[in-house]
Order: sequence, then structure tokens, then C-alpha cells
Amino acid sequence: MALVNGESIKSELEMFDVPCQDDSVLDKMVEQCICNRIQADEMVLEWVAYSTTKNGLKLTLDTLEQFEHEVLNKRNKSKQILRKEETHNRTRDIHTLQDLIKAEEEEENLLDAYSTPAKGSQKRALTTPENPHSKRSAALLASPGLLLSPASFSPSATPSQKYSQRGGKGEVVVTFGAVQGTRWAGRKAPGAGVQLELLEGPEDSLRCSYKYMFQRLRDVRNVLTEKIEELGDGLRSHFTIEEFSPVSLPAQDSITVLGQVCCDSNGKLNAHSVLLEAGPEQGGQQVPVDLSELKEYSLFPGQVVVMEGMNTTGRKLMASKLYEVILCPFLYTLHTHWSCHAIAEPMNILVACGPYTPSDSLTFDPLLDLINVIVRDRPDVCLLLGPFVDSKHEQIEKAQVTETFEAIFSRCIESIVDGTKSVGCRLVFVPSQRDIHHHFIYPQPPFTLVFLPTLQRVTLVPDPCTLLIDGVTFGLTSTDILFHMGAEEISCGTGSDRFSRILKHMLTQRSYYPLYPPVEEVNMDYEKFQSFGQMPLTPDVLIIPSELRYFVKDVVGCVCVNPGRLTKGQVGGTYGRLLIQRSAASDDGRRGCPCLAAQVVKI
Repeated sequence: MALVNGESIKSELEMFDVPCQDDSVLDKMVEQCICNRIQADEMVLEWVAYSTTKNGLKLTLDTLEQFEHEVLNKRNKSKQILRKEETHNRTRDIHTLQDLIKAEEEEENLLDAYSTPAKGSQKRALTTPENPHSKRSAALLASPGLLLSPASFSPSATPSQKYSQRGGKGEVVVTFGAVQGTRWAGRKAPGAGVQLELLEGPEDSLRCSYKYMFQRLRDVRNVLTEKIEELGDGLRSHFTIEEFSPVSLPAQDSITVLGQVCCDSNGKLNAHSVLLEAGPEQGGQQVPVDLSELKEYSLFPGQVVVMEGMNTTGRKLMASKLYEVILCPFLYTLHTHWSCHAIAEPMNILVACGPYTPSDSLTFDPLLDLINVIVRDRPDVCLLLGPFVDSKHEQIEKAQVTETFEAIFSRCIESIVDGTKSVGCRLVFVPSQRDIHHHFIYPQPPFTLVFLPTLQRVTLVPDPCTLLIDGVTFGLTSTDILFHMGAEEISCGTGSDRFSRILKHMLTQRSYYPLYPPVEEVNMDYEKFQSFGQMPLTPDVLIIPSELRYFVKDVVGCVCVNPGRLTKGQVGGTYGRLLIQRSAASDDGRRGCPCLAAQVVKI
């Protein structure tokens, strides 16, 4: 802090034309500066502001005392409060947290000794064998070795009361296909003889972690441009369009333009904020789009579309027709040998998505219940999607765990593998952006299970991925694209529900995450996304878990399943099960739906 004296105060006062000839007044101001640890210029600014609010108060010893009482003392109090908040909010390790809780409990004991609790209420819970500690102190003071019991995979924290008291256990909430009389069980030897592999093969799939957090805008632009050109070529050949016109070139005749939908600001897309951005071949310009002449449309930011309309000034496109991107073919049309043979016996597949704990407790009771379901129904394949250690869990957010996240995850996976050993089913683990111990990037590499010996029945896949299970293709993603696109999509006169529209967009845009720009919580690596985030074909079954309501829908020939989450807050959620049988192509060459039946069931 620079030295404050009478001369520096006087020169600052003269700058604001405040007369002061009394040395005692200057000495008083110097004293106030030193006591309150402020500089001369700051002191004078505070005085000028104060005197202005008091209608030009004159500078005297009396007014300075009044100023000190009303301004400087309050300023010091606010600084102390801010310093306390910073101390309270700073990151602490487990030892300082334990000391803090111990001090708080001692203070509460002392206060309770001098106070009488109100009738019918009690401020502090009694410590009894049935109720040993508060949740907070139990979670923090528990021994790391006892946090998660390897036998039952339950931490020492109190189990969730709401979850244990839930109703409707095993209730079927959604059905699809011929479910009457269906036997929801796997083959005689579950998992045996099931051919399960990544569609692209191990060489062309995302197999391990990669370097991220460095991405040039030029590279992002190249990826988006290639996407526009690739989908544009398919549209041009399918609709026999001669060529695409530049979007911003004035023309008196109707033109056909290709581009990507975007918003004219950082806000939410609406009918009056739609822009069409062309690729470099069409000039790379943006033009506003008037949608008033379109009878029906469904648009979202990042969508590649072909529009027909008038642009007489070059400043606005009056759209009169919207071309939809065509679907990728299914597997049976690409590889005819898959469509020639049918599977004699149906295959039972179970699908579940985390979190696997209630939000008010780190007990894995829902996961234990799911393992019991697997042992009872003996499915052939279990598709288990993250989060397994949820970053949004209340106790994880507040750092109320005493083991590493990796240790919790390893016990979770070991429990699933050991608990289903008698069944012998194939296990597929899909990571999530919410898995706190894993890479927070999209596309997301598969888990690495160094603690687990290599097992043939355990398959680790990235998010997203396309799986081939006995000749039936499954698209899997744990990222909640339904929720993200649902907040951005706009539509008019389509006549279909929002879920079906969004799912159709995903299939026609041939992407597991077609939204651009992505939501803030999705960290996209566009170069890897171009290689590993696209749909190489239209999957027979698309597994797309979401916070939104569960469903099973047939969308343009693809069975789309949102199994819901295994827990919803403090209560139980849902899981899905599917009966799959690849059928031979019919005589007229039409593809048969491989999903015989599907259900969403309450845990």
C-alpha cells in the first residue's frame, strides 16, 4: 500500500475542486485511510460520492465522522462477510471437512444445552443405534473401507427411504409389438453363440482415449462443410436436381439452394430467426429465410436442408418447398447374406441406463434390483449405459465421498460382472458424459477396466457406436440428444409428435448428434465426431435414453427405444427389454422388422 499523507489527500481534493485549508481535517482523512486500508484517491472518490448524495456537504471534522460511520464502517463489514464466504466456499480436503463438521456439532451441542426445543419438534436429531449420524456426517466421517461394501455393494450411507417404498415394481408401462404370451427369457444358454461386435470393426472404431482441448475453427468449418456437401450430393441425385444456386445471389426465377440451418443470434431458434448458411461451393454466405409460404416444416440448428424459393433481392429467401434428406439404407440391403438366413430362436436383450443410485443416497439398491432381474430373466445380452458414477449426484457434487471415483466405478462393474456370472449373458458397457471418472468429451472413448481380467462376455464400446448383434444393427448413445434437440427444434403443421420428428431428423441427417452448435455441456471434438459420430447406415434398433418420458416407437422402419433411467431422483425408474429375431427377407424383397416385441418396465 502506497504512503498516504496530507499532501496527497489535498492534491486529490483539488482535482474535484473541494476546498480544504484545515490541517486537522486532512490529518483526520489520513487517519481514516490508514485505518480502513484505502488509498488517497479512493478515499476522495468515496467522499465526493457521499457529499453529492447529501446535497454538497462541506468538508469538516463533524461531517467526516458522519461519513466514517455511514460509509467506511459499512464498507468494512461487507468486506468481512465476503472474506467469510470465500473461506467457506473454498475447496477443502476430507480432514478439514471433518474438523468443520466436528466444530459445528460441538457448537450445536452447546446451544442445545441452553435452549428448550419447541413442542413437537426437535432441532437436533438424537444419536441412537437406529439413527447414528446425520447423512452429511455419516458420509464424510465413514471409513473409506466401509463406504462401499464389496458383498452387497451398498455404502454406509443411509438407504433411500423413497426408493425402498416405491410402488408399481415390475409394472409394464410401454409395450410394442406382439407382447401377449411373450416369454421374456433368454435362450437355454444365454450369451452362448451370440455374435456381438462393433459394426465398423475394431480397427475403424474409437478404441482408446485421445488428445483433445485443442481444436481450430478452420477444422470445425471443414467438418461442417463436408457434411453439407455429402448430404447435398445424396439429395441432388435422389431428387434429380441439376445444380444448387448461391443463396445470396439475386434471381427473378425460383432457385434451389443447399445449406445448413442456423439462428441469427445466440438465442433460441424461431420462425423469424432462421438463416440458411451455404457451403463454400455455393458462396458460403448466410441469408434470412421467410417460412410463411411453407405449409409444414420442422427445423433445428445444424440441419442440412435443400430449399426451393425466390430471392429477388439477394437479402431474403422466400421458401416455397423443403426437401427432406433421404435415409441411409439398412444393413440387409447392403449385405444380402444377412437377409438370406433367419435366426431360429429369438434373442432377449435388456437395456438399462444410469444413474444407478437414488439422488439422496449413494446406495446402489437400484443396481442390485437390476442384477436380480437379470438373474431371473436370463437375457442373452445386457446393454448398460452410463452414468455409473453420476457427476450430478448430490453427494458427489458436495464432495461427500471418501473413496476415489475410480474405486466406486470399479466396484460397480465388478458387482455387475460377478452378479451375472451364473447367467453367462453378454455385457455391453457404454460410457456417459455424466460419468465423473471418465473423459468429458464427445465422441467418448470406451471405459478401460484395468482392474478386471479380459472376459469374452464383457464388451466396452464408445459413445456413440453402432453394434452388430447376430446380424441386427443397434445404434447406441447415452448423450441426451432428445432433450437437447427438443429445446431447439421448431415445427409447423407436421402432424407428428416431437419425439418422432427428432428421431427422424437423426436418421435422415445420419448423425448421432446433428445439433450445431451443441449445448454447453457437450464438449464436441469435430474431427473425431466426423469419424466416429456418424451413422454408417440406418440401424434396426436405436437406443436413445433421455430424461424425457420413456417410449418405444417405429420411426421410418427403425425401432427407437428410450428405456428411461433406472432412477428418477429419489424414486425408481425404468428399464427396457426387447425380443429380437432376424427374419429372412420376404419374397418381394421387403425387410422384416427384427424387433418382435419390446417393453419398458418399472424397476
